[in-house]
Amino acid sequence: MTKISVKNLQGEKVKDLTLADSVWNIEVSDDALKQMIRLQLNASRQGTRKTKNRSEVSGGGRKPWRQKRTGRARQGSTRATNWRGGGIPFGVNPRDYSFKINKKVRTLALKSALTYKAKDKELVVVDKLEMKTNKTKDALKVLEALKLNDSKVLFVTNDDAENLYLATRNLPNCLVLFADEINCYDLINADYLVCDEETIKNIEEVLK
Repeated sequence: MTKISVKNLQGEKVKDLTLADSVWNIEVSDDALKQMIRLQLNASRQGTRKTKNRSEVSGGGRKPWRQKRTGRARQGSTRATNWRGGGIPFGVNPRDYSFKINKKVRTLALKSALTYKAKDKELVVVDKLEMKTNKTKDALKVLEALKLNDSKVLFVTNDDAENLYLATRNLPNCLVLFADEINCYDLINADYLVCDEETIKNIEEVLK
């Protein structure tokens, strides 16, 4: 069983918390993690680029010159792909970059990302993520107390932490998510994961 210190927002240790090995200490699958991150990045691609083929460009309805006895190569349209202003052969078209991943692989990838955070000591657990104000200067004080000033921080909460969201939205190194929104990309992209006790229990209950 893995134990971790629980702190308050002033950076003081409150107690110890035991993490479930089935979520925070599994045999990591880098392949599943890589697939899941690639799926997320692919899903963010619009895939809306488009070129016109010879049937879509305007003009070219008439044969430019007669078939024989001109001394020139035969041509059927001025919008053929070898003409300037003609269609683009084998051009790009709108496409969907997403692909399917099995549910068990998705779960394994998420557990692997969480395990990396726990093993690399990049998991910070606080008793509550409730801020009294929504001021950015107070959020900076919390980051300073937790010694996370110059790091990318992912806050994950189980409650509607409105003050936390409002206080950190102007900080480019902070992101706030609900427990049911955590994903592999944001976990790996952040230097530290900050959760409260209730969120830890919620994650363990869903992924056990």
